[in-house]
Amino acid sequence: MFNYDPYSFLTPVPAFTVTSESFADGAVLAPAQVHAGVHPDGRDLSPQLSWTGFPAATRSFAVTMFDPDAPTASGFWHWAVADLSVDVTSLPEGAGSGDSPKLPAGALALKNDGGSPAYSGSAPPEGHGPHRYMVVVHAVDVAKLDLGDDATPATLGFNLHFHTLARARLTGLYQV
Repeated sequence: MFNYDPYSFLTPVPAFTVTSESFADGAVLAPAQVHAGVHPDGRDLSPQLSWTGFPAATRSFAVTMFDPDAPTASGFWHWAVADLSVDVTSLPEGAGSGDSPKLPAGALALKNDGGSPAYSGSAPPEGHGPHRYMVVVHAVDVAKLDLGDDATPATLGFNLHFHTLARARLTGLYQV
């Protein structure tokens, strides 16, 4: 496992709490959260998430999942959703998967690094060792980030730099 933490380079912000019924922080991801082509039971279902304790000034949320251990110079974005209404404090399992009707109205699903505006399950190269999948809920100080439909997770991250009030994090692990 590597020690690179992309969030350590960002301006520090307060933390709040995110939990998941799909996996525990630091635990191996369940087959449901794994890419269908990697595990025989892989289902590409985004994890269930619930969050609390965010700042009162929060106006919206963004949710991301990033693999900093991918064999690229830029990691791999598996999931990015912006403009979740401030009254949304949980997502059911599968909310970000494909054309799921479970993603709340008004939320903007960005294309992951595989090119799909959906959750892409963990899929580390065979024999590459354990990968960390950082699931982060960002408390945002504006209701909408005004990103275009073609915005990338990197563009989201740039905008979050200026608008994040606090972050909640979970990390899942997976290896083939």
